[in-house]
Amino acid sequence: MASLWCCRNYGWLSSVCRLLLIICCGGCLSGHCPAPAGAAQYSYATGFSGKIRDYTIQMGESLFEIARRFDLGINSIHRANPGADLFIPAAGTRIILPTAWILPDVPEYEGIVINLPELRLYLFSRDDYRSFATFPLGVGDLGYNTPVGAFTIIEKITAPAWYVPASIRREDPSLPAVVPPGPDNPLGSHALRLSLPSVLIHGTNSPWGIGMRSSHGCLRLYPEDILQLYRLVRPGTRVTIVQQAVKASMRGGRVFIQVHQYDGVDYLREARRVLTGRDLFWRVDSSKLKLALQERSGLPVDITR
Repeated sequence: MASLWCCRNYGWLSSVCRLLLIICCGGCLSGHCPAPAGAAQYSYATGFSGKIRDYTIQMGESLFEIARRFDLGINSIHRANPGADLFIPAAGTRIILPTAWILPDVPEYEGIVINLPELRLYLFSRDDYRSFATFPLGVGDLGYNTPVGAFTIIEKITAPAWYVPASIRREDPSLPAVVPPGPDNPLGSHALRLSLPSVLIHGTNSPWGIGMRSSHGCLRLYPEDILQLYRLVRPGTRVTIVQQAVKASMRGGRVFIQVHQYDGVDYLREARRVLTGRDLFWRVDSSKLKLALQERSGLPVDITR
């Protein structure tokens, strides 16, 4: 704990040291971290599900470990609480947990649906079309964008080996041709191979990267989440990958919009398209819409006129 004390008392070094400790310690430094919650089951009727919650930060907690405990990505919790320090947020501060979602707009809620700007995966029940589980993701970084489209799971792999692509070895020549299963393997404990060549849905040995654009195109989940997803799916499961930075829905007679930060998006144009397509634009307060598009908080926002 002496190292942690030093990190908290020497200015800008604190954040760097804190991140290194989070990485080395698996994301928990406070000493009172319960097991991560894992994905809960949600039901929906109108394409809008879940409920925004709040949480009081405890002494020594980081947003990284709070995000993992509540099965959230780090970017989503930080955008919902832009004033909170990622590494040493003030104890006693109440933060928002972004645990409500407008579902992606797809022709059919079936199998897995992934929304890249949202950094989130949805798994729809085979037995009850009204229920789903949802997990935060790490997705392809700039220059390694995860492709969109309709695919299927073609293979389930336990203890995958990582066959390092030549392009990655050119970036880091110290990497071996193959990384065997184990704690140093970035694929984690389980993987799902898609019909999309070279793309996997897999675990990770770096859970702090979940909720970021942090991969070379693959889709990463927390170690506990890939175990749950692996059990719930089978070969042949449909996987739909979309890019929807703006989503909209009705709830209780009110219009809500959910806006996610993503590169290259004309937000006003996209919002007009989405709202007009759902015949909701005439119900919208333009000033509320403008503010929601500026903030891009990732939270469902009421924009009703």
